[in-house]
Amino acid sequence: MSTFPTLDAWLTHLETAHPVGIDMGLTRIRKVKDALQLSFDCPVVIVGGTNGKGSTCAILETILLKAGYRVGCHTSPHLLAFNERARVNGEQASDADLLPHFEAVEAARLALPEPVSLTYFEFTALAIMHLFASRELDAAIFEVGLGGRLDAVNVLDADCAIVTSIDIDHTEYLGDTREQIGFEKAGIFRPGRPAICADPLPPQTLVDHANAIGADLWLFGRDFRYEGQAGSERQQWSYAGRTMRRPALAYPSLRGANQLINTAAALAGLEALRDRLPVSAQDIRLGIANVELPGRFQVLPGKPAVVLDVGHNPHAAAVLAQNLGGMGYFPYTYAVFGAMRDKDIAGVIQQLKGEVDHWCVTDLPTPRAASADELAAALREAGVTDGPDSSVTCHETPALAFQDAQKRLSENDRIIVFGSFLTVAGVMAWRKSQQH
Repeated sequence: MSTFPTLDAWLTHLETAHPVGIDMGLTRIRKVKDALQLSFDCPVVIVGGTNGKGSTCAILETILLKAGYRVGCHTSPHLLAFNERARVNGEQASDADLLPHFEAVEAARLALPEPVSLTYFEFTALAIMHLFASRELDAAIFEVGLGGRLDAVNVLDADCAIVTSIDIDHTEYLGDTREQIGFEKAGIFRPGRPAICADPLPPQTLVDHANAIGADLWLFGRDFRYEGQAGSERQQWSYAGRTMRRPALAYPSLRGANQLINTAAALAGLEALRDRLPVSAQDIRLGIANVELPGRFQVLPGKPAVVLDVGHNPHAAAVLAQNLGGMGYFPYTYAVFGAMRDKDIAGVIQQLKGEVDHWCVTDLPTPRAASADELAAALREAGVTDGPDSSVTCHETPALAFQDAQKRLSENDRIIVFGSFLTVAGVMAWRKSQQH
């Protein structure tokens, strides 16, 4: 049997093992899951949505850990190391933890009467499921990779499914209207089980699908909501659900206005599962105060201010612009911007044009990325000119773009790094290399 001695060797192999990178459908992965005899004795929560998935997973995970539960959390993509995708009890799984489960998936795949091939995401998701199933967990949390209905994690039957937001992204796979995308996202809902939608304006397709299958649909504004207590000395907010209120909560440690809606979605999920996973008010307070997630409006300490944000579609860019606007006054804002070609780049620029003065655009290390020249052309099209107060420069890597911004700014200015996981990862990796 062909196996690989290291995790890196496995991942390199998987990048090329399947003929296409994204291959929607559950038939192949289901065969391997059945061969693995994969099942969970604990509640499984699946989180989908356009933006806010990773944050919602992290909030759920941290509250449950503070409550003393054993928790597995799978997220994607990763920033610096693949191991970020699999956390057990708050710790990243080591290479040694993961290797036996990669081997188990490969053995199950090859043992089929007609072996199927799996994409990188399908194979790694199964390996992480297999790891979690071996660990006697109290709860397992899985983030959807793309869409929902045909995504690899949807081979699991969620005890609770959460859809955070619905916006236009990945149109070549999911459709180009919110109604089409809403239907795909709703594919993670299950009959008779809690189906939580935190989008304030859910597409009718999502509501209709939930009703058609008999899911227990929780809608934001109808079944749960948050209430801000503005004007109070200590900024606080309250969660109100179907049968439970959580008053006087502190703002989440994840920054940004959108995190209240993500936290409310997580709390609705915990309210729906409270018979199996009870948590106290104190667990919730500690969880919200301690949740961490790199690259989600992450403001690094020190001067000049550096903000990392993996936002890569107009909806996420609008939230980023709102969060930047709330940071106070900076003479100039420099943006390190790299993005995938299939994104609505003009829409992203439109949202952030008012907040950014100097654009340092960059190539990214994947054929799917827009080139720096393409991004520069889009900025010119949007009316960005060169002068003392605004500029566009092109760079080969996010690290070089970041260094260019660093050379030009004063300590009262700020740098934002955004547009893709790869843009943020490139700058994070370079900053890390400078610390040694």
